[in-house]
Amino acid sequence: MLNTFEHQLQQEIARATTNPSSTNPSSTNPSSTNPSSTNPSSTNPSSTNPSSTNSDSGADPMRSRPIGVGEGLLYEDLSRAIVGAAIEVHRHIGPGQLESVYQRALGQELALREIPHRAQVPVTMRYKGCSVGDFFVDLIVDDKIVVELKAVSGFEAVHAAQVLSYLRSTNLRLGLLINFNVPVLWRGVRRLIR
Repeated sequence: MLNTFEHQLQQEIARATTNPSSTNPSSTNPSSTNPSSTNPSSTNPSSTNPSSTNSDSGADPMRSRPIGVGEGLLYEDLSRAIVGAAIEVHRHIGPGQLESVYQRALGQELALREIPHRAQVPVTMRYKGCSVGDFFVDLIVDDKIVVELKAVSGFEAVHAAQVLSYLRSTNLRLGLLINFNVPVLWRGVRRLIR
């Protein structure tokens, strides 16, 4: 699922650079995301995805779904909204700031988009039924997705392990690991599923 998500992010960014009006989240009509209802004449047949499983339509599946949306992705609309908000923050602030700056800015952007979230959520770590300490999750969005923010030169295995640990402790299934210290934000997004 990671590669599909990254591929979709790349496709959306490519479309955004050629058609700036496609990045406006308010212009996206959720009912138009159904691949079977897409108008094939409005897509580019030369950019079809050969790994697509949608063979009943001549439309490009990457064109018929917005960023971060794919067949069977968990919380696809919410994931898309979070990544879109993170891209907006990255466009304004850029790389090189502290993680806390990105967290406050992303919290503000989520609030502007009226996406329910909680910041610095304390979660109790348990060992054999006993509390052994608390840790703080950067963001929990809509009580469905753990969002862990980083401002590092590159992801390490420990970052993914941290998010997976947060998912186990919160009993949530999806985590987004977002690194803002990259030139283009989609390169710093990882989806992790428990």
